[in-house]
Amino acid sequence: MTEFSVGDHVIYHKPKTSDHPGPRAEGIHASEHGEDYSYAVDKFWVVSRVLDDETIEVRTRRGKTHVLKTDDPLLRKAGVIDELRHGKRFPDNEEPQEGAGDE
Repeated sequence: MTEFSVGDHVIYHKPKTSDHPGPRAEGIHASEHGEDYSYAVDKFWVVSRVLDDETIEVRTRRGKTHVLKTDDPLLRKAGVIDELRHGKRFPDNEEPQEGAGDE
């Protein structure tokens, strides 16, 4: 199991459903009747707290928080390549920015 620390950058491969996937959508699949699509989008978050029950609290660029299990298969620590390619998409380790990007 991966160990997380406050300040670690993480990537969450978030599943979504809508009638219009965005440009960063991956693995797009149409529903049976083609009315909507299921897909996933990578979210770039920072660990804000490590909790005792094998969960972590993560923060988005807009300051929202989510609690995730550390063994969630959709969650992973950002590697060196991720930092080089997507470094600007992670939240700052300081206060959230108003109106900054997506969650």
